Amino acid sequence: MAQKQIDVLAVGDVVIDDFIDLVDSEERIERRPDGLWLAIPFGTKVPFRSSQVVEGVGNAGNAAVAFAKLGFDSGLVANVGDDQYGRDIIAAHHKNGVDTRFIHINSGKKSNYHYVLWYKEDRTILIRHEEYAYHWPHFRISDIPRWIYFSSVSQHANEYHDQIAAWLDGHPPVKLAFQPGTFQIELGAKRLKRLYERAEILAVNREEAAAISGGKHEDIHELLDKLHELGPKIVVISDGHAGAYASDGQNRYKMPIYPDPKPPFERTGAGDAFTSTFTAAIMRGASIEEALLWAPINAMSVVQKVGAQAGLLNVHQIDQYLRLVPSSYHPERIR
Repeated sequence: MAQKQIDVLAVGDVVIDDFIDLVDSEERIERRPDGLWLAIPFGTKVPFRSSQVVEGVGNAGNAAVAFAKLGFDSGLVANVGDDQYGRDIIAAHHKNGVDTRFIHINSGKKSNYHYVLWYKEDRTILIRHEEYAYHWPHFRISDIPRWIYFSSVSQHANEYHDQIAAWLDGHPPVKLAFQPGTFQIELGAKRLKRLYERAEILAVNREEAAAISGGKHEDIHELLDKLHELGPKIVVISDGHAGAYASDGQNRYKMPIYPDPKPPFERTGAGDAFTSTFTAAIMRGASIEEALLWAPINAMSVVQKVGAQAGLLNVHQIDQYLRLVPSSYHPERIR
């Protein structure tokens, strides 16, 4: 039986997240000049409440599952080790309806395993990226997707960006959504110029927008202007509790968050849920305003569960939430 054409291939690193639920009375948050710090007693034994392992997460993995839940034929291009964790990652994505043919198993390597220090509703993540040999797959014509959703990869993947850019140059109909990760932002916009220019959608948070563009953090219009100068057609900037902004270069909108039905339980993956859902709506032919109505709903749902994927919704569930929105929940045109 012939494979259906993939609607979207999510590309990036995948990991195992081990959530360590810290006891509130044992730790504290300290405000310092460079931000908030999690303080843990040193040189002693510190109790924790529980731990929970979540397989196959990371920006691209989360997006791949979100797309599958929203009804798309979704695939994942990623690397794992030849260990049990790698097999668990592949199995988790297969179970969630994601095409796993393009997940590369690296002989003699371990899979990425991160520790999530979960304190109240937020977290600090201890990360370590394994050194994989990143190679862009060779696709059959029937495997060429309609969209590429490219997100976080490690510092060992510099040339991988050139491979993807070259492949996109050779396949003009394929659209790109780019959600750069930490190491990609550190590489700089000049180094990844071809990807920014090629992007149909560029999605970042406000701090990332300032780091990438050099614009003023407090001036959202300058941030949008400078990011558009890099070439993307649609720019999305998320801004935490303040909501999000989106622009097509002519029209600009501010969108509030969806009202939480109860306090957030754990915030991991909210940004991935927002960005992948916005992209999914655009893929379905939605306008920017319509996509902005969808995206915060999935982000709201994700923070009610542990991990980045358990709370992801399908189209019917998003529609149900849309029927209940307050009058204040709508995109506001700001230019």
